[in-house]
Amino acid sequence: MTCPEKTEDLLQDDGLFDPEEEDDDEKSFSGNDRSLYEHFRFTADRNQSLLRIDKFLTDRLTNISRNRIQLAAEADCILVNGKAVKSNYRVKPADVITVMMSRPRYEFELIPENIPLHIVYEDNELLVVNKPAGLVVHPGHGNYQGTLVNGLAYYLKEDPLYDPEDPRVGLVHRIDKDTSGLLVIAKRPEAKTNLSLQFFNKTTQRKYVALVWGIPKEAEGRIEGNIGRDPRDRMIMTVFPGGEQGKPAVTHYRVSEKFGYVSAVECRLETGRTHQIRAHMKYIGHPLFNDERYGGNVILKGLPSSGYKQFIHNCFETCPRQALHAKTLGFMHPVTGEELFFDSEIPDDMAQLTERWRKYYGTGQSK
Repeated sequence: MTCPEKTEDLLQDDGLFDPEEEDDDEKSFSGNDRSLYEHFRFTADRNQSLLRIDKFLTDRLTNISRNRIQLAAEADCILVNGKAVKSNYRVKPADVITVMMSRPRYEFELIPENIPLHIVYEDNELLVVNKPAGLVVHPGHGNYQGTLVNGLAYYLKEDPLYDPEDPRVGLVHRIDKDTSGLLVIAKRPEAKTNLSLQFFNKTTQRKYVALVWGIPKEAEGRIEGNIGRDPRDRMIMTVFPGGEQGKPAVTHYRVSEKFGYVSAVECRLETGRTHQIRAHMKYIGHPLFNDERYGGNVILKGLPSSGYKQFIHNCFETCPRQALHAKTLGFMHPVTGEELFFDSEIPDDMAQLTERWRKYYGTGQSK
């Protein structure tokens, strides 16, 4: 078993946040025909009592669950005194514990950038942003500038209590680069703690709208299936129906409009896994329209006529991304307890795409 290519593959809490990395110099370790790079290093105190290493690291790594640490140990990514150990290893006094990954640490400076932000609500504790498609949420993996976080750093640069480098403030949840819609950002640590707990307890209200290939047999349904990274392609998520892999995920959907070969659907999330709607809709045989990563960017329904092919080509150009928008967001204000609810307009590209299908279906060509 090899260590993952990305730190967050294993060392990430519920797919929401990257771990706060230590300040140790990057070091490499070579073994078993692979090169590994040090990401974290700890030295146990000389009076350290015997303690399982997964518990030891859980107490020291911010925003990383014990389960993730156990998976990292199974992948031989946790070393003690230079040797890989499993999660039941008991830390001894003066042990040197390192967490290794198969790629170097990302080192970057968070630069405030004057990026236009569509802010739909703001007070002293938080703000809600309507993110456009194409905007990366957080720096990393080749996108170290031009992200929402860079824009927030600029927008809040005069706020003495907001530090964009502080993991205790900022993003509470994320949406994909090419998904548009509503996000809540915490300006204070107490607000982030409270809002994160609401997401964890599934008390928030989130509804997405999407266009998917085909027409589901049931007009309403519940999709349940663990979601985890596809072992054959680490860039996508897949559903593990047996429940032995991945994390539990539940999506409720409702068909709102039918266009012969595609459907407009509303999706309500019970959980918030990475690519949850995209993976779940593909799992039931209805990938999102023009979702390149999940196979929705080819003609999956309809007759192979030249006119229809041109129509689909035009549709792909109209909405050159997965047709998914985080339309609503509801939560309790972390300080006042007031129930807040936000609803956003369908973005132009999805609105135009839907209108194209209405007209096409209305002519009887797809009936």
